[in-house]
Amino acid sequence: MTDATGSSALLEPTFQQALEITAQWLGLWEGGELSDEVLADRVGELVLSRDGARGFFVVALAGDCPLMDRLPDPVALALRGAGEGVVDLSARNLAMSTAMALHHRRTGDGSQQAGSERVQLRCTELLRLLEPAQVKARLETLLAATSGQGEDVAFLERWGYDAEQRAAIAEAVLAVAQG
Repeated sequence: MTDATGSSALLEPTFQQALEITAQWLGLWEGGELSDEVLADRVGELVLSRDGARGFFVVALAGDCPLMDRLPDPVALALRGAGEGVVDLSARNLAMSTAMALHHRRTGDGSQQAGSERVQLRCTELLRLLEPAQVKARLETLLAATSGQGEDVAFLERWGYDAEQRAAIAEAVLAVAQG
């Protein structure tokens, strides 16, 4: 990104700005007005900040745009190049969408369940494209937490996931490696 003077100062968007800009970019990309390469450059810059990455993933994973269903190679490379922050958010989104799919199934909300399952599938596929050593390390931490050990225990407890949801998260984590 460049500022008004043309220098390449990276601007860190707020979460709300990241949501809005991602929606705009994905609309342009879907309409054929933004190439895969230009989208990759923009996404690569956006996901360097935590709020930028969070906003991108909320829109890209949960939205109707097909980007995450047929991720163009340049965008996949940009996400892979963004490093551990993207891996961390992808793993967390895998856990949350898996737990929510089970919650929605329990409450009989098929529409919400389908949406959560779509996010879960998108996260699984994305994690398979990211840097393997980083993904392995991050998923091992998440898997340990499902049995009450390690750094992610607080994450799972904060969201109040029960034993069945934790077991589903463990299955989802293991499924990433089976692809």
